Amino acid sequence: MRIPKLLLLLSLTGLTAFAQEAQPTNQSKFDDVMYRRGNEYRSASGVPGPQYWQNGADYVIEAELDDKTNILKGKLTLTYHNNSPEDLNYIWMYVEQNRFTETSRGTLTTPIQGNRYSGDTDGGIAITNLKVTGSDVSKFIINDTRMQVLLDKPLKGKGGIATISMNFEFKIPQSGMDRMGQLPTDKGTTYSMAQWYPRVAVFDDVVGWNTEPYLGAGEFYVEYGNFDYKVTVPYNHIVVGSGELVNAKEVLTKDQLKRWEQAKNSDKTVYLITPAEAGNTTITRPVQSGKVTWHFKMTNTRDVAFATAKNFIWDAARINLPSGKKAMAQSVYTSDSDGKDAWGRSTEYTKGSIENYSNMWFEYPYPNAVNVASNAGGMEYPGMSFCSGNSVGADLWDVTDHEFGHNWFPMIVGSNERRYAWMDEGFNTFINYYSTVKFNNGEYKSDIAKSRNRVAWFKSKYRESIATYPDVARPMNLAYTAYYKPATGLIMLREYILGHERFDYAFKAYIKNWSYKHPQPSDFFNAMDNGAGENLNWFWKGWFMGNANIDVGISKVTESKGSAIITFTNKGDMPAPVVFKVVYDDNSSEIKTLPVEVWQRGNEWDYLLKTDKALKAIDIDPGRFLPDINSQDNSWIKE
Repeated sequence: MRIPKLLLLLSLTGLTAFAQEAQPTNQSKFDDVMYRRGNEYRSASGVPGPQYWQNGADYVIEAELDDKTNILKGKLTLTYHNNSPEDLNYIWMYVEQNRFTETSRGTLTTPIQGNRYSGDTDGGIAITNLKVTGSDVSKFIINDTRMQVLLDKPLKGKGGIATISMNFEFKIPQSGMDRMGQLPTDKGTTYSMAQWYPRVAVFDDVVGWNTEPYLGAGEFYVEYGNFDYKVTVPYNHIVVGSGELVNAKEVLTKDQLKRWEQAKNSDKTVYLITPAEAGNTTITRPVQSGKVTWHFKMTNTRDVAFATAKNFIWDAARINLPSGKKAMAQSVYTSDSDGKDAWGRSTEYTKGSIENYSNMWFEYPYPNAVNVASNAGGMEYPGMSFCSGNSVGADLWDVTDHEFGHNWFPMIVGSNERRYAWMDEGFNTFINYYSTVKFNNGEYKSDIAKSRNRVAWFKSKYRESIATYPDVARPMNLAYTAYYKPATGLIMLREYILGHERFDYAFKAYIKNWSYKHPQPSDFFNAMDNGAGENLNWFWKGWFMGNANIDVGISKVTESKGSAIITFTNKGDMPAPVVFKVVYDDNSSEIKTLPVEVWQRGNEWDYLLKTDKALKAIDIDPGRFLPDINSQDNSWIKE
């Protein structure tokens, strides 16, 4: 068919005009980030899919501490539930005490000058008498911090159960990579016991067996299950542990039991062992010789930890939960850490932290929350935190609030800390900000929301992406990649981009839907996009997966009768909405918002402001939540 000459001429003219007006677009900044399509296991809406599965691990453990040799011996029985759709020929477990050897991968990848994760090198764990479902098994392979248990017969999928038992023994390190170990005090040693038993690795639908070695910065990824554990110690020791103490009548005195009941019903701190009583075994212990076994249980948890010493001061108070349920905040510390501005307030801090997070996000599920004055500067385990015995005042509040915040991330929402530190450290630092603002009517301050304080790092050529694995990130960057930058991003998302109502609905739904499960980064992105009803690809791509920066500004303001044209520019690699405050010459003001889509087609945008008032000033981001790397052009003041 022939094309009429006039039509052809018009077409060519239009194409020429279009070519002259065409500009490069920013479409790539709005494109999909990572693979986020749903399947039967993980929905595209950010919730577990209809066939979601995860394996389970129940533990029965009996351990005994020798405080003369600093050796812990134990017997473990693991009941492993294979809920996956495939048969398993082997089971991977972690033996993380092998990190404390001269030849461990963690030791060999630690700089000569040392760092926070140096740790002792005279340790290592011994495994003996390993059996599977009652049969002797010699086929197990230990490589660094991993142990592969080879099965004689495949463990059937969709409900197969294997029972693995073994004995274990290790020397407790003095310095346990700032996560566990020994704290010498004036009248004894405080033992902070974590990573103290062989733990099964996670087998999931994403990578299969998660067997990353325990190196240092990367923390843990473990299965959920029920724990029944006993700790035998010299008679003069006090033991606190994750979960519930189930034989209190056997290990506590009558006075301590009475005080326990008082504390369960008190919002003020009650001593179970007073400073004057600490270390005086004739008062604090029901028996005066031999050994005593403390028995704990904890359900639906991914781990347990405990602490023991012979000279603990011990206090407690009631935790009030939104449903009307109660829990118990507890603290153990020694005279070295005592004081009304020090650990004497630890239980108050613990109670306030747990109550804040329960009211704002998701109810605390455990019966107790125990804070331990430890050699560890700050480390979290389900229902238990190890915080520095030297912390006082605002520092003690900060570390207590942070470590107990980890009960939500990653204890309740079980993300993979070995790979995605930002999904626990970053999320936790984010909720810490609001907890600090609320605690005791703002007694302590937080600068987490002051994003401009971190602009120097955002501009650094040495900065790394949030997505950088913790063991790969440069030591100077880890605090930013894992903690500050993701927290800054979430505060920006809540305060600047989505608003409280939309963000809170989506974030709380994410917590609820993935509680006691194993979400991936894509699950979080999908959950927030769907729950808030917003395509946030540009945000996840620029802020979380990449290294892009935000730099918006005002380049020109042109006033005329009845209106003004404000010209905004985007000089950054990452687009962002523009929230700005307009101040008029009568000192009245209003807040306006330009959506992020104004940057889809270019980096300059004219906004028509209809007004009969004369302008006095314009200010981008009046709340100062935007981490703009150049704020010099964020304000316009009429000359």
